[in-house]
Amino acid sequence: MSERGDSGGVGVAEVGEFGLIDRVTARLSYGSTVLLGPGDDAAVVAAPDARVVASTDVLVDGRHFRRDWAGAHDIGRRAAAANLADVAAMGAEPTALLVALCLPADVETGWVEQLADGLGAEAAGVGASVVGGDMSASPTLTIAVTALGDLAGRSPVTRAGARPGDLVALAGRTGYAAAGFTVLSRGFRTPRLLVEAYRRPEVPYAAGPAAARLGATAMIDVSDGLLADLGHVAKASGVAVDLSRDAFEVPPQMRDAAQALGVDPYAWLLAGGDDHALVATFPSQTVLPDGWREVGRVAEGRGVTVDGAPFDGPTGWDHFR
Repeated sequence: MSERGDSGGVGVAEVGEFGLIDRVTARLSYGSTVLLGPGDDAAVVAAPDARVVASTDVLVDGRHFRRDWAGAHDIGRRAAAANLADVAAMGAEPTALLVALCLPADVETGWVEQLADGLGAEAAGVGASVVGGDMSASPTLTIAVTALGDLAGRSPVTRAGARPGDLVALAGRTGYAAAGFTVLSRGFRTPRLLVEAYRRPEVPYAAGPAAARLGATAMIDVSDGLLADLGHVAKASGVAVDLSRDAFEVPPQMRDAAQALGVDPYAWLLAGGDDHALVATFPSQTVLPDGWREVGRVAEGRGVTVDGAPFDGPTGWDHFR
């Protein structure tokens, strides 16, 4: 798919703010939860539950993505995924996205159109829609996304409900995006499996509401690394979490890449972010559904360990370090 969209080399400064908005909104489609889409001062989105789950993330060019590593469509899907996963991690069904774009004047309109296509495609995959946002000029390309969701009558699954004796389970994969980031940062473009995982995460969205229906006691989206994010659960719940290294199988392509790059693959699996897996705690006798696997246990105490000991290495991503 061309990253130039339908507009060739036309820059955003040539079409102007409102011309660019018209081009983007013309590419979007809207689901049944959208009662009023773009065109007014605000959109109107149905909230059948009478409660709205809301989450916001900001992605900055050169910090959270690089345009020489990924095309606009994949960047759009990645930006949407980071927010939609947060909604799913609360046990909610995503309904809508609001997107604010800050753009340098030399960005081509085709690139923005492809970004919009990616945002819309990722949202549509979970029944959500891009319903509005804002645009502004900026020296740094920045994408700010707000996701909305509906709890469908369920209680939200927070980080604070884990209890000693609960099992810890994971839905989705970890380490793939981190491995892809390392590969790209070393100047390589293969293995393709890892590079594509960094460019476009595969998020188990449906696992979040499923976990809520099953009685999950706590849940979180793994965006900054499994150890770091479980650390938030442990702190909020006032418990300790211990993971089993044997629960994490190193796939062959990751093993080969780790050996070639001199990296411990468990640093990717346990501390790598951006795959947006979901990790949750459940009562000990819970029979996990397909897509979930047990990776550890909750105990008395505090902090996160691996096989009973602190992990020897970084535990995850910190935006200010």
